[in-house]
Amino acid sequence: MKKTLWMLVAVVLIMVPLLTACGGEKSSGNNGNGGSSGGKKHKIGILAPAVTHGWVAAVAYNAELRAKELGDKIEYKIQTSNNAEEMTSQLDDLKTWGAEAIVAFPQWEGMEVPIKQALDAGIKIVNFDIKIDVDGVYRVAGDNKDMGIQGAKYVVDKIGKTGTVVMLEVPSSGSVSELRKQGFVDTMKEIAPDMKILTYATKFTREDGLKDFSDILTKNKKIDAVYSMDDETSIGVLQAIKEAGRTDIKVVTGGGGMQEYFKMMPENNDIWIESALYSPAMVKDAVDIALKLLNGEDVPKETIIPTTIVDKSNYQKYLDDQSPY
Repeated sequence: MKKTLWMLVAVVLIMVPLLTACGGEKSSGNNGNGGSSGGKKHKIGILAPAVTHGWVAAVAYNAELRAKELGDKIEYKIQTSNNAEEMTSQLDDLKTWGAEAIVAFPQWEGMEVPIKQALDAGIKIVNFDIKIDVDGVYRVAGDNKDMGIQGAKYVVDKIGKTGTVVMLEVPSSGSVSELRKQGFVDTMKEIAPDMKILTYATKFTREDGLKDFSDILTKNKKIDAVYSMDDETSIGVLQAIKEAGRTDIKVVTGGGGMQEYFKMMPENNDIWIESALYSPAMVKDAVDIALKLLNGEDVPKETIIPTTIVDKSNYQKYLDDQSPY
C-alpha cells in the first residue's frame, strides 16, 4: 500500500512542471496574437463591388486574400454590392458588427455622406483607388501618370527615338486616360521629340480594341508600336494584328496586370508585349494600412504605388492561377 502511495506522489511531482510549462506557452501565444493586449483581434470590414470577373472582381479577391493572411491579427467581413444604396446598407451592417476600420472600393457616386458618418462614429476609412472628397479618409492608389511615363520609356527602348506610334486613348474613362496620356506624351516630347504619335479613341475592352484597331490598321500601312493603356484593349489589338497578318508592329503596351495577358507575353516572339501594372493586388496595401492605423502607427493620408513594368522577362513573378483577372 505504501509503495503504491509513493508511486502516485512521484507521478504528481513529475507532472506539475510539465503542466506549468504547457500553460506558459499557451499564454505567450495569446498575448502575441495581433499585437494587442489580451489577444484581441482588430475588426476590419471590406466593401467592394459585386463583380465576378475582371479587374474589379480581383480587388475583392486580393483584399480577402490579405485579410486571411492576417488572420492571427484581425477579424474581417467582406461585403459586395451592386450600387451605392446597397453599399451604404452594408457599411451600416459593418458598423453594427463593430468594425474598427473599413477598406472601401466605392464605384458609384453618393458614398460621401455614409463614409463621413462612419468617420464621425470613429471608424478608420481607407479608400482603394477611387478618391472620395471627405476629410479624414485615407487612400491607396496606383500612379496613372507614371504608367504613361514608363510606357514611353519602354517604347523608345525597343524601337528607338524615331518611328510611328499609335496611342489609344479612352476618353470615357476620364482622368485615368488623361493622366496616362499626359505621362506618355510629355515623356515622348522629352526623350524622343521626333517620334510620330497618331491618336485614336477606344475603350477598355478587348472587343473595342479589336474593332477599333482593325480600322486603324487599314488606315496606316506602317506602325512601329502601340501605346495601349489597358490589358483588355491590348488583347483585342493583338488579335487585330494577327488577323491582319501585320509584321511591322514591334511593341504593344498595356495596363492593369491581367493574368491572360501575362501568359501571352512569351508566346509572341516578334512583338514585345508589356503591361504597366495598376494591379488590383494593391488593395492588399490598403488592408495593411487599415491595420497600421488601428495599431496607432502613423501613415500618410495618400499612398501612391509606383508603376512596375511586366513583360516576358519577368511575367512569371506575377502569375496567380486563382486570380479572377
